[in-house]
Amino acid sequence: MAMTTHVDIVSAEEEIWSGKATMVFAPGVMGELGIAPRHTPLLSKLKAGEVRVRGENGEDESFFISGGMLEIQPHVVTILSDTAVRADDLDEAAAIQAKQKAEEIMQNKTSDMDFAKAKAELMEAAAMVETIKKLKARK
Repeated sequence: MAMTTHVDIVSAEEEIWSGKATMVFAPGVMGELGIAPRHTPLLSKLKAGEVRVRGENGEDESFFISGGMLEIQPHVVTILSDTAVRADDLDEAAAIQAKQKAEEIMQNKTSDMDFAKAKAELMEAAAMVETIKKLKARK
């Protein structure tokens, strides 16, 4: 039997996933993190993107997070995010539309505040579209 670690993925509204995993992959701000059981303790900021959890059966489950924090303890991995959803529940058309809207706002900026907000929304929408593409490629 493979070694496992407990994983919790939590959004601002609810717990999205909780269970045992043999490996977790998360989008750290400095690059993708691979977390195996008994990983050294770590606290890291996450960017918007895909989180993959490899279960005891060897199959990956995918989630989209809008960014957040990752806490690793030897037997527990916790991902905290404002927004977290199962990747299968993402709406590709809505993500593409949000990306286009943010790009339009950036081009027609009226203030630095609008530009900064649009840039953040663009980065999140682009990460969502990329997560959907990765998921489709694996199927």
